[in-house]
Order: sequence, then structure tokens, then C-alpha cells
Amino acid sequence: MAMLEVKNLSVFYGVIQAIKDISFEVNEGEIVTLIGANGAGKTTTLHALMGLIPAQSGTITYQDKNILKMPSHKIVHLGMTQVPEGRHVFQELTVYENLLMGAYTQTDKSQIKKDIEEIYTRFPRLGERKNQIAGTLSGGEQQMLAMGRAMMCHPKLLMLDEPSMGLSPLLVNQVFDIIKEYHKSGTTILLVEQNAEMALNIADRAYVLESGKITISGTGKELAQSPEIKKAYLGG
Repeated sequence: MAMLEVKNLSVFYGVIQAIKDISFEVNEGEIVTLIGANGAGKTTTLHALMGLIPAQSGTITYQDKNILKMPSHKIVHLGMTQVPEGRHVFQELTVYENLLMGAYTQTDKSQIKKDIEEIYTRFPRLGERKNQIAGTLSGGEQQMLAMGRAMMCHPKLLMLDEPSMGLSPLLVNQVFDIIKEYHKSGTTILLVEQNAEMALNIADRAYVLESGKITISGTGKELAQSPEIKKAYLGG
């Protein structure tokens, strides 16, 4: 069953068409990845799904609701949330305060407290630095904080935009381990990632985005073994 269904989506920046009539779906319980080179339209796609930029045509259906014209905050209340490219933590707030900001859709204070403790268990580094100003954290710590903040609103569909960007290989492995673990807890994942090898390794299904168009789709395993994909994205 499709949790998220995108049909014939087109997005323009002025006269430039950034997304060209793309269609894809994310089924409940899956990890689906969008891979592609820098500038292919991956981030633009996520922004359109979250209502951060307008789409000129097409439909976006989430759990049988048309969310194409819906404001972003209402989309979050429905259970979709995004970890943005570049982390975008609240630089002047502490780690703890950033996590509280992620819980703005929640009203049960005792549950919020419990959720924060669970984030500290999942990300021990954040627990150690809970009173530290977020802007002074390392890039890897800020990525963990951005992910933890998103988890605070209990998303049914978590969208991650380039979570490995700028991280050391060791931290990349840690971030992908966290994604796999969080997925096992029952959350559906839509992953946008330039690190095609890592993304395809954990994805149930994958789509390749090139110059605003979806050109190839298949299972993660199929695309990882495709000679065309190996040549273009996997260094082979």
C-alpha cells in the first residue's frame, strides 16, 4: 500500500523547470531512496513534498489525502517530517532546546520528557552535550541533532536530505546504522542521498533522478548491480 504517491509532479523556478513530470511512490514500511548527481532535483523534490515550494502541476497523496496545496505545518501534523540538507539546527539554542522545538506537535509533557530521554539513548553524544549551544557542535553532532529533532514529532514518514553530506566515513556509517535502526522501529523512510552505494545498500526500492527526470527505478539491489548505475554513481 502506498503511503506516499507522487504523480506527474512538475516544479519550476521562474522559467526553469527543475522537476519534470515525475512519478514515484513510497509504500508503508519501506526505505526508498532517490539518488542522483548534485543539481538533479532531489532536494527540490523533497521541498515540494513538504509544501516548502509550490508545484505547478501533478498530485501528491499522503495516506489518501491530497497534500499538494497544504501548508507545511499541517503536513507535519499528518506525520511527515524532513531532516533538511545542511542540518539547519537552531544555532543559538542548546541541544535540549532544539529537541523541544521538534516536539511542537506534541502536548503531553511527560511523553516529551520520555521522548527526549529516548533520543539521548539513541544518540549518546547528544545526551552528553544536552546543555551545549548547537552551533558549537561538530558537523556529525549537528546531523544527529537534526535527526533527533525530527524524531521528536513521531513521524510516520521520515524524509532525510543528504544525511551523509560533509561527514567522515566513520560518521557516515554511524548515521546509516541509525537510519536502519529507526526504520526497524516502524518508521517509513524516504532517503535523498548522493552516496549512492550506501543508499542502495539499505533501500528496498530506488529511483534515479537526472536533470529533473526519473530515468531508472528498481529495487536497491537491482540498481546496485546495474552496470549503468555502477559506472555513473558507484565508481565502477
